[in-house]
Amino acid sequence: MTEAKDYKDTVFLPKTDFPMKAGLPQKEPGILARWEEQGLYHKLREARAGREKFILHDGPPYANGDMHIGHALNHILKDMVCRTQSLLGKDAPYVPGWDCHGLPIEWKVEEQYRKKKLNKDEVPVKEFRAECRAYAQHWVNVQREQVKRLGVLGNWDKPYLTMDFDSEATIVSELLKFAESGQLYRGAKPVMWSPVEKTALAEAEVEYEDITSTQIDVAFEITESPIPELVGAYAVIWTTTPWTIPVNQAIAYGPDVEYVLLSITADTPPGWRGSRTAVNERLHHFPFDDLYIGKVLIAKQLVEPFMDRLIREVQKVDFSDLGFETIGVQEYFEDGSGDSFTYKGSDLAGTIARHPMHHLGGFFAKPRPFLPGDFVTTDSGTGLVHMAPDHGEDDFDLCKAHGIEPQFAVEGDGKYRADWGWLGGQGSVINPKFNAPDGPICSDLREAGGLLAASADYKHSYPHSWRSKAKVIYRCTPQWFVPMDN
Repeated sequence: MTEAKDYKDTVFLPKTDFPMKAGLPQKEPGILARWEEQGLYHKLREARAGREKFILHDGPPYANGDMHIGHALNHILKDMVCRTQSLLGKDAPYVPGWDCHGLPIEWKVEEQYRKKKLNKDEVPVKEFRAECRAYAQHWVNVQREQVKRLGVLGNWDKPYLTMDFDSEATIVSELLKFAESGQLYRGAKPVMWSPVEKTALAEAEVEYEDITSTQIDVAFEITESPIPELVGAYAVIWTTTPWTIPVNQAIAYGPDVEYVLLSITADTPPGWRGSRTAVNERLHHFPFDDLYIGKVLIAKQLVEPFMDRLIREVQKVDFSDLGFETIGVQEYFEDGSGDSFTYKGSDLAGTIARHPMHHLGGFFAKPRPFLPGDFVTTDSGTGLVHMAPDHGEDDFDLCKAHGIEPQFAVEGDGKYRADWGWLGGQGSVINPKFNAPDGPICSDLREAGGLLAASADYKHSYPHSWRSKAKVIYRCTPQWFVPMDN
């Protein structure tokens, strides 16, 4: 019997000094140290001097924490691109950078304040900025060492930092060129704003969550109109942001939406023979002429849900001491068919209403024009949209097109400025209690006879800051602009 052949002697492999175990955790720091000692990055620059340039601009990450997988992906891909271009014979320098300004860094410094029971607003501005600068520099140093461990080649000794005084001076210098050429102008624009963080937010910093809000129906008395029947009636708007009513400046209608003028009656139970005056007194917060009957303008398609809200509101009134629980409410068309009191939205052009708080005078006494809005739908609400150019993109654009300017009534902390004629200096607009059916806004509207319905039961999606988890608002702010078409 022949012996089994050992085939290992027939396999010829190249001989190498590489160890069986790579030992990368031990070797990697040594390799990186050798590259640094040799000045590998700078030698590459010398070797490629005069060659065709390939410039990769580093969109800098924030200097506000340890490196994460996003940083790794960012820098490794950039390193691959620069090395590939260098192998193709090009001069491909890589200058890493860091963004050292803005909310992410300020927020981290504020977190440290809160731990010490300190208020950022009580710290001198220069001192706060110096702390932010020191915080950013700390994390630049930390992240630089962490990214270098990935084997990324770059000019690590002279990175680009937005907080370098030379960089800041260059930005100001370039901005001055726009100003000198007449391209820089002062304007305004609504932006996503966090009253908690007291700053504008980028879209990527905003998350949407389902919440339950207050919904209100508010009556604006029509004072002028090319349609005689509308004068003295009430245009009904619906909103889930009661805090925007104090900055209302107009009402938008859908040009192709069908609207109807409804008469609404309220009546006591059959057979009741008590005092009509006693009932009227309890309905004083409704804006109707004799407290029993009134006319409202609303999208025909939305009459039913509006009436449901109105009936629920009337049912809140307590009549038990008068011998019955509630009164009946119903709507009807003046002529019995509705034909002569139905209008196309475009018919409403030239109609003017007045703010329910017009008795305050000043801003609130100015006429509220009806404006055509292509964005008005009949998906919900009343088909009439109140316009607050300070707090909505559609509102801002439509009002601007008709010469109506924002008022900048809500300040950075979410409160109406102290000199505002209604609720000036009071609670934050994102406070649920401030917007609640029994809060100051609804209470004042109710007392003025402008609130038709209010309930804290509307479920919808609403924007929040991913950082503070607090609600954000649209807030118009003065800004500098450079036109892109000039």
